[in-house]
Amino acid sequence: MEIVYLLLMAAAVVAFVGYPFWGKGRSTVTEDPEIAALEAAREAKYREIRDAEVDLATGKLSQEDHERINAELRSDAVGLLGELDEARRRADAENG
Repeated sequence: MEIVYLLLMAAAVVAFVGYPFWGKGRSTVTEDPEIAALEAAREAKYREIRDAEVDLATGKLSQEDHERINAELRSDAVGLLGELDEARRRADAENG
């Protein structure tokens, strides 16, 4: 009975570790590197906005500094979203 439990545990570990690799590389659709870079930049900008919110909440930033930084970060994020939309439109037009 212990062997069955050990085999089940080993199978669970293999499944857990191997899950991220299942299905990778099978897709015939290649992602546009420009879109991938813009999505990564967008996520980084969102992280910066969240960090500024945390810094305000913990007292690391004054309200005035936060307002200035927040406005700048959100303006940058809006610009990135525009660039991302345009890149996706171009990719859609190229792919039909």
